[in-house]
Amino acid sequence: MHKNCIDIQIMNQRTTRQLAIKKILTTREIHSQEGLLTILLKEGFDITQATLSRDLKTLKVAKIPDGNAGYRYSVSERIHKDHDKTKEKVNFLIDGFECIKFSGNLAVIKTLPGYASSIASVLDNADPYEIIGTIAGDDTILIIMKENVSQNDLKNRLILIMPKLRDKLKY
Repeated sequence: MHKNCIDIQIMNQRTTRQLAIKKILTTREIHSQEGLLTILLKEGFDITQATLSRDLKTLKVAKIPDGNAGYRYSVSERIHKDHDKTKEKVNFLIDGFECIKFSGNLAVIKTLPGYASSIASVLDNADPYEIIGTIAGDDTILIIMKENVSQNDLKNRLILIMPKLRDKLKY
C-alpha cells in the first residue's frame, strides 16, 4: 500500500475515534482513562492507553470536580469561558452554512452572503489534516482536500471543528 494511503487511513481512524471520544464524554460520566478505554475497546476501537492520552490532549479534555465520584472527564469547551466565546462565534457562523457539495478532492461550501470568509478562517485556523487549503468569496468556500480523503472524512473533521454542523451535514 502507498505511504499516503496509510497516512490517510491513520488520520481517518483518528478522526473517527476522536468523534467517538467526544460523544462518549458528552453523553456519559467517565471518571477514569481506564473506563473510557474499556468503552472504546468494546465499541471496536483498537487503541492503547498512550494513544488515548494523546487524543484527550488533542481534544482538550479536562478532569473537573464531580460531587459524587471525585472527578470526571469533560470536553474543555464546556468549562473554559474564552473557548465558550469562540464557540458562540463559531455557532453563529454555522447559521450561515447552507450546504456542501463534492467533486473529486474538492468541496464547495455554500453560505449565506457574508459568512464564507469567516467560516473559512475558522477552518484554516483549525489546520485540519484533511484540508490542504481554502479559498473564500462572499458566499462560497472552495476546500481543497488531500488525496484519498473521503467526503465522510471531511464531514467528520468539520463536525470536530464546528460540532453544530452535524445537524446540517447529510450523510
